[in-house]
Amino acid sequence: MFDVGWDEMALIAVVSLIVIGPKDLPVVLRQMGRWTRKAREMASDFQRGVDDMMRESELGDLKKQVAKVAEPNLLRQEIDKAIDPTGEMAKAMELPPLDLNSSTETPEAVAPIAADSPPPRPPEP
Repeated sequence: MFDVGWDEMALIAVVSLIVIGPKDLPVVLRQMGRWTRKAREMASDFQRGVDDMMRESELGDLKKQVAKVAEPNLLRQEIDKAIDPTGEMAKAMELPPLDLNSSTETPEAVAPIAADSPPPRPPEP
């Protein structure tokens, strides 16, 4: 990040020794070490938080994809589109609706009568 060579470090050490003094230099270096450690911890916490947010975002996207693939009607819809795109076969296979409300009719009256068959018998009491 900062391209500091040995020459620059020696110059900083000499200037800090003159400005701060030999008596207070260890205290100042210790305090700078603590600040550096705190700054690194804060940076790693920030990086960890960003990584967690990215991971949660990716998990959310994966959950949506899995839910989309796991939907049972999706596969059926895809098959129906491939086999019968216009829907003509599905319409041809539909059964007519049953009329369950007219219970007065007997099965003989509902059944078709062929021309060469004998007439139906009346129901026995």
